[in-house]
Amino acid sequence: MDLSKPTHIQELLKDAIDTAMSYGEFRDLVSELAKKDGTTGPEQSEAYKNYTTLNDRRMKRWDKTLRISDDRLEAIRDFDEKVYWLVITESWCGDAAPSLPVMNRIAEINGNIEFRIILRSDYPEIMDLFLTEGKQSIPKLIVLDQDYTVISTWGPLPTKAAEIAAAYKAKNGVLTADFKEELQQWFNADKGKDILGDLVDLLTLKEVGDRS
Repeated sequence: MDLSKPTHIQELLKDAIDTAMSYGEFRDLVSELAKKDGTTGPEQSEAYKNYTTLNDRRMKRWDKTLRISDDRLEAIRDFDEKVYWLVITESWCGDAAPSLPVMNRIAEINGNIEFRIILRSDYPEIMDLFLTEGKQSIPKLIVLDQDYTVISTWGPLPTKAAEIAAAYKAKNGVLTADFKEELQQWFNADKGKDILGDLVDLLTLKEVGDRS
């Protein structure tokens, strides 16, 4: 399917953006769910509830500690096209915890980027348009122009993290809970540099290894 052609897909994406949450609204939602021992989506498992609480803490930390170097700041500020950044995620998604704060900070720096968030469980038709290796992997960032035409996509992992995950999966068959925790520690040590590098490349239309 050619997502660049004007089709009903643009109408779907426009409607999604019109009803999507801001980052602040998403953070309020996650915090409220964490207080009430809840989670988004139909699967209200204890694991997902715990992940939601954990992600609330992680995103608070990322929001406070994220730093952007001067050269990255310059590249972000130089971007002069109006775009939408639409992200598909859920409150329990561990890979979203380090990524969404970086996206939000970039959008705060450059007003040309309108950052919006939707839940996978609320928009299954859109999720199915942006699968990763046939799976509904999140977070998934969709970059759109002002006509709601898809320019590019990103996610669920930044380039280096995806390589680490692929190597582990090739060796062990599956990504275990222990590996996912180790990956979160890798994100903490990386301080958002891998995510930031990919997203700045998106702004400058460089190839970042689209895994859609």
